Amino acid sequence: MPLDALPETRFAPARGARIAYQVFGGGEHTVVAVPPTAQNIDLSWEHPAVRAMLERFASFSRYLHFDKRGTGCSDRNGRIADLDERVDDLRAVMDDAGIEHAHLFGNSEGGPMTLLFAATYPERVDSLILFGTGATLLPPDITAAELAEQRIGAVAYAAKWGTEVSPVATGMAPTLSAQDPTFPAWHQRYERYAASQDSLVELLELSFTADVRELAPTIRHPVLVIHRTEDRVIPVARARELVALLPNARLLEQPGEDHFSYSGDVDGWMDEFERFVTGTVSSAPVTAGRRPTVRITTLGRFAVTVDGQEVTTSQWGSRRARQLCKRLVAARGWPVTRDELFDLLWPEETDRTRLGARLSVQLSGVRRVLQGGVIADRQSVRLDLKEVDTDLEALYRASDDAAVVAAYPGVFLPDDVYESWTVGARAEAQARFVPSARREAERLLDRGQLAAVVQLAHRLRDIDGYDEEAHRLLITALDRAGAATEAERARDAYRSSMAELAVGDDGDQAAG
Repeated sequence: MPLDALPETRFAPARGARIAYQVFGGGEHTVVAVPPTAQNIDLSWEHPAVRAMLERFASFSRYLHFDKRGTGCSDRNGRIADLDERVDDLRAVMDDAGIEHAHLFGNSEGGPMTLLFAATYPERVDSLILFGTGATLLPPDITAAELAEQRIGAVAYAAKWGTEVSPVATGMAPTLSAQDPTFPAWHQRYERYAASQDSLVELLELSFTADVRELAPTIRHPVLVIHRTEDRVIPVARARELVALLPNARLLEQPGEDHFSYSGDVDGWMDEFERFVTGTVSSAPVTAGRRPTVRITTLGRFAVTVDGQEVTTSQWGSRRARQLCKRLVAARGWPVTRDELFDLLWPEETDRTRLGARLSVQLSGVRRVLQGGVIADRQSVRLDLKEVDTDLEALYRASDDAAVVAAYPGVFLPDDVYESWTVGARAEAQARFVPSARREAERLLDRGQLAAVVQLAHRLRDIDGYDEEAHRLLITALDRAGAATEAERARDAYRSSMAELAVGDDGDQAAG
């Protein structure tokens, strides 16, 4: 279906950048395309082969494609985003376009990102169609020496990117290059508008470490995996490995050696794509959804509630995901370096080359529970306090002593008292509570609310058994309540505590 006019390029606000995207076509089914290494959505329409493919998509779906952060029409004034950041960039694009859920089309290097998004935000995915990709793009058993060779090759490859000797077009689209002698020169210009040479090196490096094999078995959506049997860039073995990991996947092996989807037999795989989307999956109308209310409790116990429903232990998927969430809460929205998280979650691991992929798995688990709520870049990870509320932050927002006391039901992460990273947050929370509790107890004492004073005094003594003010409040409240036996026990406890400190006070003064 030829389009009357080219679609408008829009920009979705993402953290620190704008992500360029276009939406076109119509129908009840929405397809969101996750891009390969680098592209340019504006220039894509120039070549007849690319345009024909896009117009075919528009004939049976509402189709969205976008340029990754740092590439194409998206903002290119910063560093390249890693896999964890890209997942939230995709969410930002879908939100900006008003797309609640869609069929995701992951192409080439976009495959791992698509799988990670589906594992992280399953409710936003109808199905997956993956073309020329895998859960990892390099052999799972690649050696360090082989990986070093790949990196050397990537630098040499990038040096030719966008030049008249660039091998990209002929290597990835040999059929189209043979059919259209002008295509290689056009694509060399296209490369210059897709990414810089330096950016390409970063993009390739990130693709080498992308590995979501551990998450693949958790993806229950229908998946169609399409791969050309003689693909020159990503061997069909990656697709076969992926299908073996996915519980609900079908593999379509198509003859040919082209890696680019729009080169070679396009109608063959497009027919299967359309049949898969329109014939086997029913999409609900696109609506703008409400973000759930997520709250994390850490004072007195650890719990997460989503719209008032507590998340069960089994929903976390792993102990590491829970521990990662706790660590991020302790940082109170400040970034925690990836190296620190590696040490926390895998303290015995000496080979860190694969830990980035493992951390992505755990981040996916946390994001799935929190419905987002995490900001990740290549150096660090932090909790997004705009999307998630914590009782720790509520404690610091409390505006008076009574509110502080009410906001502090117990110590910070009591099951993790021996973890060094909890010490600072625990001490700061207690330092916020103690003076407020003392002042509030004095007010309650003046009002004659003796039972409440006794309760607060006990809480203060539980924090610090040598807190003279807490002992004084307890003894005074018990005396005024006429609880002579309990008051005498409180005096004995006070004398014992002070004796340990060699204070030598007999406690009579405290009884006044």
